[in-house]
Amino acid sequence: MMVLGTGIIKIVKRLVSIFLAIALLQGVFMAVQSQEIIDPIDRVVSAGLMNKDASGNFNAEGLVSRADLAMILVKTFGLERRKTAQKPDMELPDVPKSYWAYSAIQTVLKTGTMSGYRDGMFFPNQRVTRAEALAIFAQAYGVFQFPEPSISEILAKYPDAGDIPSWARKSMATALYEGFVNVDIATNKINPLKPMTRWDIAYALSKYLERQVRPTSLPVPAEQPPDRGVGR
Repeated sequence: MMVLGTGIIKIVKRLVSIFLAIALLQGVFMAVQSQEIIDPIDRVVSAGLMNKDASGNFNAEGLVSRADLAMILVKTFGLERRKTAQKPDMELPDVPKSYWAYSAIQTVLKTGTMSGYRDGMFFPNQRVTRAEALAIFAQAYGVFQFPEPSISEILAKYPDAGDIPSWARKSMATALYEGFVNVDIATNKINPLKPMTRWDIAYALSKYLERQVRPTSLPVPAEQPPDRGVGR
């Protein structure tokens, strides 16, 4: 009887262990699932980084202008708190003080996050490409100082990486490594020369917000972590 009783106890303990393991796995799955189902648009709107219109529409396919990008970058990275943002305002023929994004444009120019054009023009309504927007986003975030071989290794995974302008390669490598780029699932293309949409920037912002809660692992095994340049 003692042997039988001991055998039953062992079986019960084993069953309890199995049930606990299953419950733990279910909990992990549900936690991961809940993390994944947060809509990027809802995330960035809740964070106050982007807005919906009066009708509640986000206009995901709308194109992003230089003024839009300036406003988003200032909100996201608190650029107005950087030392260089305290410099006197610049004279911009195409951005009067009454312009809706005047302050944000001044801030991105003074911090060097974005640059102007000839004759002091900013062209606030000009649409930006994905390469331009994502590279500038990475610059505001802080570009990893990858050595050239690492940049080439990261970009080699994408068939249209050759379309990235040379000035944007390091910044795009950072954006891609950090997961800020919504790569085409079917083709694995970056589409760097296509116009940046509100959905594209919402995706990048959402991934950035995730990084604040769950930092990414550092790149390139067996090497020192890359230096991520801090904003100006």
